[in-house]
Amino acid sequence: MMFDRATLEEAQAVIRPVVPPTPLHAWPLLAGRAGCAVHVKHENHTPTGAFKVRGGLFYMDRLVRRDPAVRGVVTATRGNHGQSIALAAKRHGRTATILVPHGNSVEKNAAMRAFGAELIEHGRDFDEAREEAARLAVTRGLHPVPSFDPDLVAGVATYALEMFEALADIDTVYVPIGMGSGICGVVTVRDLLGLSTEVVGVVSDRFPIHARAFAGGEAVTTGPATTIADGMAVRAADPRALAIVKAGVARIVQVSDEEIALAMRAYYTDTHNLAEGAGAAPLAALLQEKAVMAGRRVAVILCGGNVDLAWFRRYVL
Repeated sequence: MMFDRATLEEAQAVIRPVVPPTPLHAWPLLAGRAGCAVHVKHENHTPTGAFKVRGGLFYMDRLVRRDPAVRGVVTATRGNHGQSIALAAKRHGRTATILVPHGNSVEKNAAMRAFGAELIEHGRDFDEAREEAARLAVTRGLHPVPSFDPDLVAGVATYALEMFEALADIDTVYVPIGMGSGICGVVTVRDLLGLSTEVVGVVSDRFPIHARAFAGGEAVTTGPATTIADGMAVRAADPRALAIVKAGVARIVQVSDEEIALAMRAYYTDTHNLAEGAGAAPLAALLQEKAVMAGRRVAVILCGGNVDLAWFRRYVL
């Protein structure tokens, strides 16, 4: 396991003053659409509009206590991780330099700047931005914040603790996979609590790295591609995340941009919530598996709602 119960409770104590428990709602229209009880964990209702804020808060808290002399941090992101680090760094009086690829979400970029970050556009995709972040860490003397780390995982895992404490008898939970902090947190909390909930990972069919590895192949690095689910647009998997996914996940479902767009629309019409692509992907996977989920009690993680207006008009309206 990446963390124990004591670390999870430490993370909860750090995060709770900034992020109150997010809602877990059962929506009847979604239940009718999916043919089963659907409980939505609303991580779109956080101070940054996404679950990542939890990881940033805990990571920065531990970093500053471990190394009070650190003056600034640098990281790469498609948006939600960057907002998390920018907010947390500002709370501790440190600078945050955030690398994003060219063509990144305009509104996520604006949000990161609003939280006080220096935003730098570099490269064609997340992985090229991440390489530049590593270079700047050396040349500028900044602490490099990784995209996957035990403290990040422990922080985001607090949403899983909230979910399971509110509803322990969940049959299946669908979780999106980008770098893997969310699904690793869900798996670890489930195991710490001794629950039998089936955890299903969800990836974009344009970035099927984890699905390939789960099926017994290699975590093959793909070339640059685009997807409506930018939070899942990752070309390289972390071996630690893969190990947890392989050991604790029942299966991985691949969803298309078209399925994600339909799920985004369903969230809007059935719940009047905005879901970004990665946030809607778990619902898309549930609808894909509707026949086998009939009559079950299911949770889906709406991990974020930070979708640009232009994208929302294009894919939803």
